Amino acid sequence: MNISNNTVLITGGASGIGFALAKRFVKAGSQVIVCGRRQEQLDKAKAECPELAIIQCDVSKKHEREALFHEVTEKFPSLNILINNAGIQNRPGSFAQPQDWAQHELEMEINLKAPMHLSMLFIPFLQKQNDPYIMNVTSGLAFLPLSFMSTYCATKAALHSFTLSLRHQLKNTSIKVVEIIPPAVNTDLGGVGLHNDGAPLEAFADHAFSQIEKGELEFGYLFSEKGRNASREELNQMFSMMNK
Repeated sequence: MNISNNTVLITGGASGIGFALAKRFVKAGSQVIVCGRRQEQLDKAKAECPELAIIQCDVSKKHEREALFHEVTEKFPSLNILINNAGIQNRPGSFAQPQDWAQHELEMEINLKAPMHLSMLFIPFLQKQNDPYIMNVTSGLAFLPLSFMSTYCATKAALHSFTLSLRHQLKNTSIKVVEIIPPAVNTDLGGVGLHNDGAPLEAFADHAFSQIEKGELEFGYLFSEKGRNASREELNQMFSMMNK
């Protein structure tokens, strides 16, 4: 794809993978809008990358997703790329123990409902644009879940399934649907220090951006690339090792 002269909206784009992709699109000559829940994080991102446009938005809320759609399409009529990147990760442990259901609902709202709803909102608009894309950030855990964060893994597996279906639904339109499948990456997802042993953020972002530029519609990196291409037998073996 042409990585320059785009107008890109990235949810959860003020930190982590979203921000790393945002900086690369800016460097390539695209206009980038990032949204996030925390104004202080948005301000920090803009201080580091002044070319960004920032919008505070909590994508867990239906009315804020709708407001985001209206604001972005009015202010940035050339928007042609939606990157559904926002996500949260909780580690509540076993469902055999008492759980806070609200915690699980929030994961489902942000990780799954938000990208589905935003895709639905933006598709009619994107169909009128040049070279339009929807890019969904899933996870290697969509293929190989960790049992102690089953809801997170389930939302990513569902988003993978949705992405496949959406790509098929839009095959006769101009919109291309891309799935970005990260492994564990050294970000603060889920809490500070939990992913210190993950893949380096900049290395993953460089790889992801190169795959986007090549026009790949689905790709992982390291563990997640192995997982997405594994056989059922290999997946069963890896699942058993991961969940000992």
